[in-house]
Amino acid sequence: MKCVQVFTSLKESAERGLNELINTIKEKQKTTEKQAEAFIKELEQEISELMKRTVAQLEKTLSKEMKKLLEAELKRVQQYAVDVTLDPDTAYPKLILSDDGKQVNLGYVWKNLPDNPERFSRYGAVLGKQSFSSGRFYLEVQVKGKIEWTLGVARESINRKGHIFLCPQYGNWTILLRNGNEYKAGTYSVVRLSLKSPPQKVGVFVDYEEGLVSFYDVDAAALIYSFTGCAFTEELFPFFSSFFMGGGRNSAPLIISPVRVN
Repeated sequence: MKCVQVFTSLKESAERGLNELINTIKEKQKTTEKQAEAFIKELEQEISELMKRTVAQLEKTLSKEMKKLLEAELKRVQQYAVDVTLDPDTAYPKLILSDDGKQVNLGYVWKNLPDNPERFSRYGAVLGKQSFSSGRFYLEVQVKGKIEWTLGVARESINRKGHIFLCPQYGNWTILLRNGNEYKAGTYSVVRLSLKSPPQKVGVFVDYEEGLVSFYDVDAAALIYSFTGCAFTEELFPFFSSFFMGGGRNSAPLIISPVRVN
């Protein structure tokens, strides 16, 4: 009888010890799991921060490299700079041209000028005297202080006696500013341009054989927009429009500037 009691007592003691051991192990397991979870979260946070820093550094490096490439590209096209002057025989009668043919702005007075076939009679535009039917050419135009303008190139047969649709289908490849902050490419369905800052000087580059017309923000050495795959079949003329007066707010002239390669 005593043996049974001793055995029972030992069994109960062993069971209690085993339960305590199991509970202890479970508690330690929970603690270990929590520590592991905390460690994993900390590790994931470190990885996330490292990834962010890596991506930011990569973007910074790529941005620097892209800027270098664009600067090199701008310098390359600037080598094709040509001397362009405005053609008074094409000028809309309210336009005011400087004596040297390098500046144009829109005035209030309609001048009594011959309505020759070359002249724009309903749109405030003027062409350059110089035309191009092959090769490459580049020019720069100061647009500082203006709230509306249009720049680019036009084929010889552009409509000069009626309304002008600003798109390649009607013989012109242009970009434009409207309302002081709306930059657009003159396409059949107008393309809005998102620029980091307003350009003060715009570069216009044409590669006749490649069918390319590109526009640059000269000071930022940034590409604004390109027309590609153009099929030129006529002479091309630089195209300028000061657009409207805007109550005097758009009175600053468009200025054909000398090209300075840094």
